[in-house]
Amino acid sequence: MSATEAARRLVSEGYNELPRPDRRPFLRILLGILAEPMFGLLVASALIYLVLGDLREGLMLLAFATASVGIAAAQESRSERVLDTLRTLTSPRAQVLRDGARVRIPGREVVPGDIVFLEEGDRVPADIHLLSAQDLEVDESRLTGESAPVRKRPGGPEVCAAAPGGDDLPLAFSGTLVVRGRGCGATVATGRHSEIGKIGLALGGIHPEPTRLNRQTRRLVRGVAVAGLAVSVLVMVLYGLARGSWLQGALAGLAVTMSMIPEEFPLVLTVFMVMGAWRLSRARVLTRRAAAIEALGAATVLCTDKTGTLTQNRMAIAEVRDAGDLARRLTPGDENAASAIRILVWHGILASAPTPFDPMERAFRDLGDSLGVAPPDCSWVLAREHGLEPGLPAVTQVWQPPGGAAVVAVKGAPEAVAALCRLDGERHAAMLRAVDGLAGEGMRVLAVAGGEAAAPLPADRRDYPCRLLGLVAFSDPLRAEVPAAVRDCLSAGVRVVMITGDYPETARAIAAQAGLPDGPLVTGAELDGLPPPEQAARIRGAALFARTRPAHKLAIVKALQADGQIVGMTGDGVNDAPSLKAADIGIAMGGRGTDVAREAASLVLLDDDFGSIVHTIRLGRRIYDNLRKAMGYILAVHVPIAGLALLPLALDLPLLLTPVHIAFLEMVIDPVCSIVFEAERSEADIMRRPPRPPGSTLFSRALVLWSLAQGIVAFAIVALLFVAALNGGMPADQARALAFVALMLINFGLVLVNRSFAASPLTALLRPNAALWTVLAVMVVVMAATLAWPPAAALFAFGPLHADDLAVTLAAAAVMVLTLEMVKPLWADHLRR
Repeated sequence: MSATEAARRLVSEGYNELPRPDRRPFLRILLGILAEPMFGLLVASALIYLVLGDLREGLMLLAFATASVGIAAAQESRSERVLDTLRTLTSPRAQVLRDGARVRIPGREVVPGDIVFLEEGDRVPADIHLLSAQDLEVDESRLTGESAPVRKRPGGPEVCAAAPGGDDLPLAFSGTLVVRGRGCGATVATGRHSEIGKIGLALGGIHPEPTRLNRQTRRLVRGVAVAGLAVSVLVMVLYGLARGSWLQGALAGLAVTMSMIPEEFPLVLTVFMVMGAWRLSRARVLTRRAAAIEALGAATVLCTDKTGTLTQNRMAIAEVRDAGDLARRLTPGDENAASAIRILVWHGILASAPTPFDPMERAFRDLGDSLGVAPPDCSWVLAREHGLEPGLPAVTQVWQPPGGAAVVAVKGAPEAVAALCRLDGERHAAMLRAVDGLAGEGMRVLAVAGGEAAAPLPADRRDYPCRLLGLVAFSDPLRAEVPAAVRDCLSAGVRVVMITGDYPETARAIAAQAGLPDGPLVTGAELDGLPPPEQAARIRGAALFARTRPAHKLAIVKALQADGQIVGMTGDGVNDAPSLKAADIGIAMGGRGTDVAREAASLVLLDDDFGSIVHTIRLGRRIYDNLRKAMGYILAVHVPIAGLALLPLALDLPLLLTPVHIAFLEMVIDPVCSIVFEAERSEADIMRRPPRPPGSTLFSRALVLWSLAQGIVAFAIVALLFVAALNGGMPADQARALAFVALMLINFGLVLVNRSFAASPLTALLRPNAALWTVLAVMVVVMAATLAWPPAAALFAFGPLHADDLAVTLAAAAVMVLTLEMVKPLWADHLRR
């Protein structure tokens, strides 16, 4: 199918996805915001003003309520659009034939008629009629409830519809999982028309989930809300008894409640998590679970693969050793050894997939092309396939040419091929010496064997007559960015552990090139031979793991977690899924990884690059850092607002803050805490700090005390200014304007103080943040209009201010900032933990 035709069918048939019940349309977002307590408080205040006959203030409050809803709806709609983008990116990949070439596309873009290729570990993207299948088995438990996989065979067009379940059907159904073999077929149904669509099952996707941070913030908001309501009732009663106006008392009580409820916390948490996932996606890392962002800043151990993660995964055959003389180096261009090299390469091609995707299998094919060694033509039949097994890491394929004996081709780990070839002790030792030498140079080594088998073919691959043909050494260069990324990890207190299925000497050579600390190397065989307590002890002390199987990864994760570590684990295969799910941060490979691994992981690397993992840790720390700054700012700014709402009632002064003023302040606070702080750059030392303690909370004792201290200083300065102005004979409306402008400037000062836990105020002021200056510019313009335009000034009950008055407010904000900056160094170390 051409890309043009696919695009046309996508428009006519729709995306290959089911309706998402978790998607929130704009109306649902709007209704959710209208149910928030702050909106109800604003509406109640407006109604009281209308009952009192103050039409102007009542309408203004309703306008503020509408604007507040609009801002919140815009932010949440933006988050929903980001989630839609992330759902598209994390859609299971599908290999299809487009314009004559195999390409990977999001599963949602598969259309009827597409030719889809299936491999072990893939999630079937649509209902497919199989045209070919090699040892193909599919887990259909998602549709049938039966845990045993079923065998698939290609079939003719006469079988175009059948129910899932049972062996030998030529249909693979959307949402099922390929657990063995490979195949290809034509798409016959997508989306809601597929079998899974008909029975109403929904596929998973990214969606907000209640994390530890959600629970913390909800508890805090509920606690403060209850306290605020209790205080507001008390204020209303005292105001009514002392001043005789119960409606005014209700307004005063509502103002206090509005000033105390930190309703920004849930909004900030949602925005930060969603925007954090979006920022990670721009770094080619997809977030499948929001909890991973929380864990990133606390990661203490990072377990990584070698091939494709630390190295480029671009294999090329660098050297060949003939079985007749394993000590002799043969390069692919060695004309004197052309015959031996051609035989080795020919059998390596026969032991590879007919359409190779594995880098080493492609290297065999590339060298074969350069030597004129062609793969078998269509007259050769692939009679038997024996894949990798946990105890036998080798591939055996048996080809039946026309009119001759079957040809056996084997490639795999040298020790496995040696066992299949039944090498004697001397030849086995010679082979291992050659392998050690090649692996010590950082090359990956495979052994190749071949033979002929007469009919009937034996059932067990160990019974094939095979002889060792030689060794093939592959070079896979280290990624250029890996040494710097490893240094960043080590300086950040994150221990890096390499886990590979390669030979131990190869692992040591690559580890040395990457700059990993030298330490004990443990093999999978050694782990298998140890009782659980000793096995856990060896894992905790190891720096490298070689010759491991996916099952070993789970043991490594559990041992490290039992030692109190926060573990990040990479993986790509079906058998990696348990360890990815068990790890605190499961990291799947997006390029070479299977759909099963991606679904089990919390993060997906689109480029399979170790540098992306380190960049993810940096981003995760930045997101968590900025989240704590935003939460600290919210807590700090509510202290002076609440204090100034209560102060006039306690000292029998004219009211300073009414619901109109507080609604105006909330319209400033919301974008500042959710947009400005989210856009803050990371601290200079963010990758030089140790990981935060696993049990640390967002609202640490140091953060709460520091925020309260900021709020108390801010409240004291504005309160002194207000009381001094009244005692100095300034009219109440002018004193209110003076105090309110000072509060707005002090609010901006609190932003500057909280932009960094350590940087100087000048650094914080000069650090780029377009969102901050945009919000400041809007705030200044609106405040100027409020003071200069008589109707607005009358609405807020503001009197005229002069240049010297404004200078006093600026001085008050400067005094607060300087006071807090002088004290901040005493808190800095505690705040960064």
